Amino acid sequence: MADPFSEIITLLQPKASYSKLVHASGPFRVHRENVNEAFYCSLLTGRARLEVEGKEPLVLNAGDFVLIPAVKSFTFSSMDPPPPADLVNHPVEGEDGIFRLGASDADPEVQQLVGHCTFASPDADLLISLLPDLIFVRGEGRLAALTGLVRDEARANRPARDVIVENLLQVLLIEAFRSGADPAPTAGLLHGLADVRVGPSLRAMHAAPAHSWTVQALATEAGLSRSAFFTRFEGVMGMPPMSYLQNWRMTLAKHMLRAGDLSIAEISAQTGYGSSSAFSTAFSRYVGCPPARYSKTIATQ
Repeated sequence: MADPFSEIITLLQPKASYSKLVHASGPFRVHRENVNEAFYCSLLTGRARLEVEGKEPLVLNAGDFVLIPAVKSFTFSSMDPPPPADLVNHPVEGEDGIFRLGASDADPEVQQLVGHCTFASPDADLLISLLPDLIFVRGEGRLAALTGLVRDEARANRPARDVIVENLLQVLLIEAFRSGADPAPTAGLLHGLADVRVGPSLRAMHAAPAHSWTVQALATEAGLSRSAFFTRFEGVMGMPPMSYLQNWRMTLAKHMLRAGDLSIAEISAQTGYGSSSAFSTAFSRYVGCPPARYSKTIATQ
């Protein structure tokens, strides 16, 4: 059976913007605006406070990990002692490659691995919308180890570095999402996969996107009546089942068109459309241009 979550992480094509080790001593506050990238932080020692726009502040302890797939702005500050109201620090890189906040000659009270990554997929906004908007994991050593590997590889000048970093980021993202079980999850893919009824229908769609799915057929996969399934799917996923299926089929179609390995007729068949004309009509309505023109536009970029 297909793993929808792994498919989405792979299609996102994560790329490392940067990853760094930060040491802080004394009071500090770092504020970032207009980030518009994925942000992750692994706290190695000490305590700190993370404030993200639209979220309750988080108190991080040693061993905690935070991942935000699409952060716009955030503030990271000390807890012991709290910073003065007007204090804003800027990390300074030392000769050893470590960034420091506060006195450079003092022993660090807080140590953290932080990083940003971007998603190369043109469909990143759609794919990210299926993921939780914040993951907070306490005391998971595997995440700290993976974050350290991403940092070390991103800073090195080794053969195939970009390929290794991309694969490490995929592993880091998957590990973070599956470790960050939320007792009250918001609508989205993780919530859907965890739902005993919605999960089987999601896996069925991803395993066979070419199948002629109907709401009734998906309801049978879920073991529910048609109306009960429709209501439950929409509540768990935040959209109706056929809208999710179309979004996924169009995402796959765009990926296939960018790869350039298949004809439009072959893509039509693999995404569940009975003819090239039916696929072209659906694609044009969804994307805004016919698949042939989309393919040519991608080729010239």
